[in-house]
Amino acid sequence: QVQLVESGGGLVQAGGSLRLSCAASGRTVSTYAMAWFRQAPGKEREFVAARIWYGSATYYGDSVKGRFTISADNAKNTVYLQMNSLSSGDTAVYYCALRYYSGLMQAIREYSYWGHGTQVTVSS
Repeated sequence: QVQLVESGGGLVQAGGSLRLSCAASGRTVSTYAMAWFRQAPGKEREFVAARIWYGSATYYGDSVKGRFTISADNAKNTVYLQMNSLSSGDTAVYYCALRYYSGLMQAIREYSYWGHGTQVTVSS
């Protein structure tokens, strides 16, 4: 079993920044990648970013490229999402997810564990 706990969400003005954290515990030794997804009210869950756990490769959704950065501290079993130049379109619940094998990083069904999410609200 794996537990994922997100933190760092909150209310920020448009143009501002936030950094989200996701701490993983449990059976993490076989982790292939960790990712961030988001879901706005009335919309489908959307891929934001992913990072290969034992490597440096990163992947980003088109809507966040150049503004968001995913990073990780393997020693702390923690993945981060630095979000800059936020706009109202970034308002959503942000979820951390973990997968054990390679494949399509954007594919929700390929992730084995999910956190409960953290709310990010961007005011205009």
